[in-house]
Amino acid sequence: MMWMIIGMAIVTAVPRLLPAFIVDRARFPRWVDRWLNAIPYAALGALIFPGIMTVKPDAPHVGLIGGAVAILCAWLGMNIILVVISAIATVFLFTI
Repeated sequence: MMWMIIGMAIVTAVPRLLPAFIVDRARFPRWVDRWLNAIPYAALGALIFPGIMTVKPDAPHVGLIGGAVAILCAWLGMNIILVVISAIATVFLFTI
């Protein structure tokens, strides 16, 4: 059983770690770098959007305000973690 767990950990870790080593050493054209830099924000949008619509069924404006804050923070170029934290804090403050 232990060997199976170790094998599954290796099979899971390799596809996650391999791109990190390849991206650091590879040189991409400028347009590819810009595209790769946009992926975290695109993924963040896909994760946040369903929550925006369902954060508080009786007050949907709370989710829209939190989403607007996230968009503004991302547009200002803030770190993605700060974008998430600011959106969460906004929704929290509006639901108190």
